Amino acid sequence: MTLGNLDRELIVATQQGLPLVSDPWAAVGEQIGISGDEALARFQRLQANGVLRRVAAVPNHYRLGYHFNGMTVWDVDDERVRELGRATGELPFVSHCYRRPRHLPLWPYNLFAMVHGTSRDEVESKAERIHELLGDACRGHQILYSSAILKKTGLRLQRKR
Repeated sequence: MTLGNLDRELIVATQQGLPLVSDPWAAVGEQIGISGDEALARFQRLQANGVLRRVAAVPNHYRLGYHFNGMTVWDVDDERVRELGRATGELPFVSHCYRRPRHLPLWPYNLFAMVHGTSRDEVESKAERIHELLGDACRGHQILYSSAILKKTGLRLQRKR
């Protein structure tokens, strides 16, 4: 799919976030000279065509009081990792979950699930719930705690000059 000028303007107008108003699509549309319905339809088309992956809120966990962030890593049977990964990702306290390749013999883990908590005990309790879900398919795990806050941003487009 070729990205036209209006679609590019739409992406640039929304890449820092949607406006916090009752009708954000109307506000974005007004900014680039189209209706809110057209802005939303264009955004949905871009998403359907794979140009954009998703629209999602990105909370600042620290400002919400979640100062303990643990990436739980799991050594799960390869035959069941897809099924168990989906189930793990659906847990309400897992912010993101994905499969990664093992790097044997040093790194046996193939399933990753991020959890946040207000205490280390809370993160460990959530990890234990994941462990119960994985059952016998799990051969081992660790919790890797965050040691620094990194600013995460995706690709950003510049306005054409």
